[in-house]
Amino acid sequence: MGKVWFVGAGPGDPDLITIKGRALVEQAGAVLYAGSLVAKAALDWAKPDAVTADSKGMTLEEIADWLALQANRCETVVRLQTGDPSLFGALIEMVRPLDQLGIEVGVVPGVSSAFASAAAGVESLTLPEVTQTVILTRFSGRTPMPQGEDLESLAKHHCSLCIFLSITLFDQVEAALLKAGWDEWSPIMVVEKASWPGEERVFKAPLNQMAALIETNGIKAQAMIVASPTLGARDWDEITKSKLYDPEFTHRFRKAAR
Repeated sequence: MGKVWFVGAGPGDPDLITIKGRALVEQAGAVLYAGSLVAKAALDWAKPDAVTADSKGMTLEEIADWLALQANRCETVVRLQTGDPSLFGALIEMVRPLDQLGIEVGVVPGVSSAFASAAAGVESLTLPEVTQTVILTRFSGRTPMPQGEDLESLAKHHCSLCIFLSITLFDQVEAALLKAGWDEWSPIMVVEKASWPGEERVFKAPLNQMAALIETNGIKAQAMIVASPTLGARDWDEITKSKLYDPEFTHRFRKAAR
C-alpha cells in the first residue's frame, strides 16, 4: 500500500511550490489536484504515465475513495492543494478516512495566499511598535464562525487581518471593521489571484473607498483582503526600526557598538 501526500501547491505561481512538493509530484503514480484553484501548470512535473484527476466536481467521499484506490496501486499518491494544506484546506476531513483504512499520509506545507498577497503589495504584516500579531480568518458565510471568532471581535485587536474567502461580502467586512473601531480611512489592500502569472491584481484604498473599487474592477473570487495598521509603511516619514539590527543592541552574534 502506498503513501498519500497532501502537498501545498502554493498560492498560484507554479514556481512557488516547494522543492519537496515538486519532487513528490515528479515521482507520484497518481495526482489529484484542485482544478478550480491550483494552476494546471503544476502538473507539468508529473510523469507522462501518472494518473491525474481534477477534484473540483468531487465530494469529500469521492476524494477519499479516489486517494484510497490509487494508494492500493501506487507507491506515491499526491493530493495537490492550493496554498497550505493546513489552512482552509479540509485536511483532517480527508485524512480521517485514510487513517481508518490504515493508509499512511504525509503533509508538505505550502506558501499561503496571505503571504503571497503581502509580497505582491510589498507590504509587511508586522512592524515594531505597530503590530506584532497577524490573524488569518474569514467572514461568516455558509460556514459559520465559532463563538467569539466573528470578525468584529477579532478586529478589535487592531492588528493585521488577512481575511480569506470573503471578497463578495466586503460590505459586511467593512461594517465589522467600523464597529470594531477602525477608522473609515484605514488602509485596506485587496489582492486578486496573488502570484498567478499575468492574472495578479493589487488594489489599495481607504476602507470607505474599497467597496466601490472592488465592484468597478469586477473582483468576485480568489481575492485576499488585508486590513493592517502597517499598510503603506514604505512611504511613512519614519518607522521604528528592529532592535535586531540596531548598533546599540547586543545579541549573541554581535556586541553593541556603544
